[in-house]
Order: sequence, then structure tokens, then C-alpha cells
Amino acid sequence: MCMKRHSLAWTLGLSLVPAIGASEPLELESTVVSASALAKTPHEMTTPAEVLEGDELVLRREATLGETLESLPGVRSASFGAGVGRPMIRGQQGARVKMLSDGVDVLDASNISPDHAVSSEPLMAERIEVLKGPATLLYGGGAIGGVVNVIDKKVPTHVPENGYEGELELRANSVANEGSGVFGITAGSGNFAVRVEGVKRQADDYEIHGSPSKQDGSYNDTDTFSLGTSFVGERGYLGVAFTEQNNRYGLLGHQHADCHLDGPAWHCGGHEDEHGEEHEDEEHEDHDDHDHEGEGVPYVDLRQYRWDLRGELQDPLPGFELARLRVAHSDYRHEEVEGGQVSTRFDNDASDARLELTHQPLFGWRGVLGGQTLRRDFRASGEEAYVPPTITRNHALFLIEEYTDGAWRYELGLRHEWQDIEAEGRPDKDHRGTSFSAGAVWNFAPDYSLGFSLSRSQRLPSAEELYADGPHAATRTVELGDTELDEETSRNLELTLRKFAGRTTFSFTLYRNQVDDYIYAADTGRDIGSGYREIEYRQQDALFTGVEGEVRFQATDATALTLFGDHVRGKLLDGGGDLPRIPAGRLGMRLDHGFTSSLDGQLEFYRVNHQHRLADFETETSGYSMLGASLIYHGALRRTDYQVYLKGDNLLDEKARDHSSFIKDDVVQPGRNLTLGLRMTF
Repeated sequence: MCMKRHSLAWTLGLSLVPAIGASEPLELESTVVSASALAKTPHEMTTPAEVLEGDELVLRREATLGETLESLPGVRSASFGAGVGRPMIRGQQGARVKMLSDGVDVLDASNISPDHAVSSEPLMAERIEVLKGPATLLYGGGAIGGVVNVIDKKVPTHVPENGYEGELELRANSVANEGSGVFGITAGSGNFAVRVEGVKRQADDYEIHGSPSKQDGSYNDTDTFSLGTSFVGERGYLGVAFTEQNNRYGLLGHQHADCHLDGPAWHCGGHEDEHGEEHEDEEHEDHDDHDHEGEGVPYVDLRQYRWDLRGELQDPLPGFELARLRVAHSDYRHEEVEGGQVSTRFDNDASDARLELTHQPLFGWRGVLGGQTLRRDFRASGEEAYVPPTITRNHALFLIEEYTDGAWRYELGLRHEWQDIEAEGRPDKDHRGTSFSAGAVWNFAPDYSLGFSLSRSQRLPSAEELYADGPHAATRTVELGDTELDEETSRNLELTLRKFAGRTTFSFTLYRNQVDDYIYAADTGRDIGSGYREIEYRQQDALFTGVEGEVRFQATDATALTLFGDHVRGKLLDGGGDLPRIPAGRLGMRLDHGFTSSLDGQLEFYRVNHQHRLADFETETSGYSMLGASLIYHGALRRTDYQVYLKGDNLLDEKARDHSSFIKDDVVQPGRNLTLGLRMTF
């Protein structure tokens, strides 16, 4: 039934294509994807890419990146409550989806555990780019799922014409009684510019299906502040910024237990009385300035200090068009608090630096060469220090070239990585990985293109996969690593058909990704007590296949209809069964209408199917339907442009669970929600 629904969607979408020739051309704006090696627009790229910006970004932004991007085909949110929603692309999550801040790593601890928040703030984003499929050549062999690149304004790239420019936004929602505020001001004169920006968010426990019920402990308080300055010249800029983020959110599903080794095996017992009433009262006393209903629930207290150095220079050397520098350093601390006491603390001091040089055409080939180096000093202490202190060093060189011949554009790429991990009390590990890709885009007719890509990439094991050995209360598991794990080797093949102009536009992608020695967390089937299960990191060949796409029909100058959908299947080869936490297929439609030149509206409905393809010891997840709507009004007052918007999510008040979440059996997604916002730019 599921596949029939998908086939019907694609057939209906393609049935609209014949109307193209009878319609007048419609000019669409093209956005350059800065995360692409050669600054291409999405329809020029060999692999699929999506960009959220402008009104669409304003309406889609939520507290987490995963929620913000979930409307894009092939993208889901790996939810862990209101404070955590890491993007999941084509069934891949964690370290296989690279999170970037203007081209460099976000340098937090979100790839270590699903209950750790991504430190990038959506409300401060100017644009969000999503590269789907292996994006290994620029950003690392681990990004076999894709890349999410958040573009912000913290480092000024120009001096405002009138001496200053800025934006202010206020918003509130009903489901969590959330209030958020955003401000940003850029000022400058001559060759210097300064940027100041910040976000404050406070949200209570959110309501769920059947309100006034609430999801206990689902609150999320965040404040972020950034200060940056730049020197801007005729040929480029060089700037630096400092950002501080503080985040406090409930740890839903967190269940502590007294886990200990009994010989070679782990066993877990109850842990109720140790953090009983006395600790809950103590927590209330320590934090009485934050009156949340879910105070008894363990929570995360996160703090990150981050420094960014960014620069670009045109014609830096003979034979080169552009030099691009990105350097970031992060001092990250994350405490998990139970009963008013810090039970576990994670520290992550990390640095990432990359230099890219775009050379002028040579024998018709134009390309980018560069290098990248990353160092991560990670330490966990306390009750859940299931990974020993480690220092990870990763270095890489890469080269990407393109050649255009008439209607054809060819692209070749190569990357080599060196990684070594030092672990306290455990054997050190060294790995090497080589990745390469080949692709082509054929503009076989006006406004049509066919993209083809073939890539072979290698992902090096993470410290957690190698060395984990102990309980993890957030996921109610005892995790066992394996120091003998080898590199993953991914071979990805995909085909993308696009129409990018005219009254009907579309993009459809088919992909097949076979991964040799795929590393996954396997449930051993051993119940070790207190609701905990034992998982161990294993390797086995795996296969991911899928389809994603959307078709948009501009029925009139004011009205457009979009059909969209995605489906992915992940399974282990040689009879290994399905992989865990793979999202079910989705199918939906969106209606956009311009009521006046100033007022636009949108209505969206989609259905997420019942997920019955399960890994061992995994439970089924029921399907659900989502209905949303929005209105946005544009106005101007002197030198200030403003937008007033109202949007509704889950208007049917559906009881929805996220199959890709470790805690989906305990946590229900937010119920019916209304968000009202005002945004001003000047």
C-alpha cells in the first residue's frame, strides 16, 4: 500500500509536465550554494541541494535545526525532546550528517549522543543549505548522509551603505507558551564593520495530543550572543567573531540505573531512592528563577564559547581567482543534572580550519584545491563517562575540478584523510581514508537537466564507536565499542531529473548507496535490567535505496501547488534484516496563494506512513497526518520593512511519534500549535 501511494504521487506529479509547453516561461531566482565547491546554483550541481532563505526560512524556523528543515524532501528531525532535533538525511544521522557553520564544523557534542543539542541557532541563520548524499570531498569522509551548512551574519562581509543595518524579531507560540526574541545590528564606516546579534528563548513544557496534557520536562531555554568585526576591502574581507551560547533543556526519557560489571557482563539495577524527593526540592531551590513544571526531570545545562575567523580574497596569487579561509575554535561544556546534582559532564575543546583556493581555468578545467585540519579533545566525567578521554586529530587534502562542454558539465573530485585517536588507558588508533567522485549534468533541453553522480567515500570510525564501554541513561542502553572496527566504504549512485524554469518545475532523485563494513549500534537482545538494553558497535555490509522529489505547478500568477515525498529503505546485506530507526515514507502537498501584493498564505498537508520495517527488538510506529497553515504580511514604514506572520502546526492535533528517535515510545511530538511573529529589517 505504501509503495502504491508513492507511485501515485510520482505519476500525478509527472502528469503535470505536459502543461509546461503551453505556459509562458516563469523566471525563478537562483541561489548560489556556498557549501558547493564551485559556488553553483542547485540545478547546476551533480548532487541534490536545497536552500532555505527569505520568507520560507522565516516561516520554517523552529528551536532546533531538525524541526526547521523537516519539510525538505529526504530530511527528517532525529528528535530527543524540545531542545534536541538533529537533522537526519536519507536515513543517516549522527556523525554521518555533517553540521557546519559557514563551512566549518559546529564543534559541539551533538554527534556523540542523540540527546546532545546542535549548538547552531536557527533564529540567527540568514540561509540554511542542505547537500543530500555523500558530500565527502569538501567536508570529510564521514558525511555520507549529507551536509547542513548554516550561513549567518556574525562576521560582516560588507560595510552598510547607510552606516548601519539590522533586524529585530519577536515571536511566541501557544503549545509551549514560548517567547523568543532576536536582534542583529551591523554598523560600519570606511573599511571596518561591526556586528552585534543575539537570541533569547524561553519555552515551557509543550502540550501534546489531548491537551491540557503536557510532555513533562520538555522545556527549552536558550540565550545566544555574538560580537564580530571585519576589515572589508575592494578584493575581500577578513573578520573575527566571538559567540556565547547557553542552553538548558529537559532530558526526556532519561532513566538512571545502577549499572555495574558482573564479571565480563554488565548488569543494571534500580536507582529510584537515591534521587528522590529531597533532590527534587534541592533542584527547585537552586533554580527557582525558572518555574518549569518538569523540574523533576533530569536536564542538560550547556555552555559553548566559540571563536570564528573568516576571510576571502579575490586574485590572491597568480593563477588563482579566490582564496577562502575558515577557522573556528570551541570551548564546549555540557552538564547533565539529576536531582540538583551534576551526574555527568562532557567537555569538548575543538578546533577546525580549512583553506580553499580556486584556480583559474587550466586546459578548460576550473577547480578548487585545499586542506583541512581538525583537533578534538573530548572528556566525559561522572556516572555516565562511558567513553574514555580522547584526542582526535583529522587532516585532509582535497581537489575538485569541473569542465564544461556545450550542454554538458563534468565534475571530478578527490580527498584523502589521515586520522589518529589517542585514548586514555586504551590503545591508540590510526586510520586512513580516500574518497573520490565523478559526476555530470546534462542540459538536454531548455530548462531541463539530468544529473548523474558516482562516488566512493570512506568514513573513519569515531572515538565513541571504538571505545564506548558503559551505561548511557539517555538512551537506556549500555554501549560497547570495538577497537578493531575498520573504515566504512560507501559507493553511492544517484540520478536526478530537474526542470528549473517555467510554470511547472520539478526535481526527482533516485539513489542507491552500498556501504561496506557499515558501523551500526546492534541490540544484542540482552535485557540487563531496569529497562536497559545492551548494544554493541558492529560492522556489516549495508544498502540504502530511496527516492525523493517534488513537483510545483504555478496554476496562476497567484496560486501554486506542490507535491512532495520521500522514501528510504536501509537494510543489512546477507540476510541481516532492516536497520534501526529508519524513518517511514512521506507524501504531501502544499498550496501557496498570494491574496494581495502584501499578503501570502500557505496550506500544507502530508502523511507519514506506518513504519513496519524493523530491526531486531525494535517496535512499530504508527503513521500520522500533519496539517499546517501560515499567513505572512509584508509592509514598510519609512526605512523599515516589516513582516507579520501567523502559522499553525499540527492543526489536527495528531498524536505523533518519531520512529527515528531513541525515545519514541515515551515521548509524543507537540500537539496543535499557533505561532505569531513580527520581524523588522532596517
